[in-house]
Amino acid sequence: MTTLTDLRPARSATATKHWWGVAAAMFAIAWGGNEFTPLLVMYKSHGLAPTTVDLLLFYYVLGIVPALLIGGPLSDRYGRRGLLLPAPLIAASGSLLLAFGSGSVPALAAGRVLCGVALGLAMAVGSSWLKELSQPPYGPTLPAGTGARRSAMSLTGGFAIGAGTAGVLAQWAPLPNTLAYLINAALCLASAAWMSRAPETVPPQEGPRRLSDDLKIPAAGHRRFRYIALPAALWLFTSAATSYAVMPTLMLPHVHGAPIAFSALITVITLGCGFTIQSVARRIDRPGTARAAAVGLALVTCGMLAATWASGALTLGATILTAVVLGAGYGIGLVAGLQEIERIARPDDLAGLTAVFYSVSYLGFGVPAGLSYLHQHAGFSYPAMYSWLAVAAAGCLVLVLRNYRVAPEIRR
Repeated sequence: MTTLTDLRPARSATATKHWWGVAAAMFAIAWGGNEFTPLLVMYKSHGLAPTTVDLLLFYYVLGIVPALLIGGPLSDRYGRRGLLLPAPLIAASGSLLLAFGSGSVPALAAGRVLCGVALGLAMAVGSSWLKELSQPPYGPTLPAGTGARRSAMSLTGGFAIGAGTAGVLAQWAPLPNTLAYLINAALCLASAAWMSRAPETVPPQEGPRRLSDDLKIPAAGHRRFRYIALPAALWLFTSAATSYAVMPTLMLPHVHGAPIAFSALITVITLGCGFTIQSVARRIDRPGTARAAAVGLALVTCGMLAATWASGALTLGATILTAVVLGAGYGIGLVAGLQEIERIARPDDLAGLTAVFYSVSYLGFGVPAGLSYLHQHAGFSYPAMYSWLAVAAAGCLVLVLRNYRVAPEIRR
């Protein structure tokens, strides 16, 4: 139960660091959400059909989207702590299922869904909680967008380090199907204890309301959200999945010595570039314009053109270049979208609007399975399909540029 003590502003130097616990939980949960990705090559080499493995990558979206769309709005009404505190425990359960169910597709699918539920809560509720803990009265006055950058960097850092660690362990350590997942489960439990010290930032709302009322998010209709944030969201994980889920699979016949480690390397390059560009996002962003989103979509368009070339050439240099450009597009697009949300949302629909943004973005993890199906059953080549995606990304860039100076009309 939330008490007045839980809502008391943090005053000591130690108390203002409570956002670290939330960031650690988001990091650990993101680690668990993405450690499966470099292991796609391993599962395919064990005899699972490529489309089945790509669907396992997508299954965690089945957990993410409901957790985002329900958990985010509910936390705007009932508070952040009660919704986010179970998330690391759910993530640990998912990792344990993946660790001990490697021979069973249903067990792997269930583990992926649980990891998705945890990640959905971390993204919607955690991002909002971290933003609130990064500003007065819970912390010092900092430049606008600090909470968004901390959130994006916590998630991207977890995605990158989790994938890199899992790939290295699966390639060279004992228990290749198990060890990485066990480490993540331990990290999730430790972060849950750390996060439990963070104060509540949203007092529970009084008065009778229906669940359907809580799930309504008026700010989702804002023109700047529809024409700037959502076009950027569409390409976040389409870019990431293209780089580290599709390209390593296409390169498999050309990487003989350490295919799992190579997959992990491409994942780390992609997300490492995303993390790096997020650290300088404040210099790219210009309030009152769509500069950051436009830069992100321009990079995505160039990245899809690079993927068109790389999927035909199948060389190490082309694959790495694709990872660099798409990773940068993902990184700046994520920060751009979250900063738009900070400018648009009211305090009572911040988590709900964040949930809508992430729900749209995670549809991109269906792209590898869709491309695999079209390649196997319709005969389309990967270079042709990526050229189509480049055209679509360019169309979204044009849409953003047409709404470049739409006023945010921040509502409080």
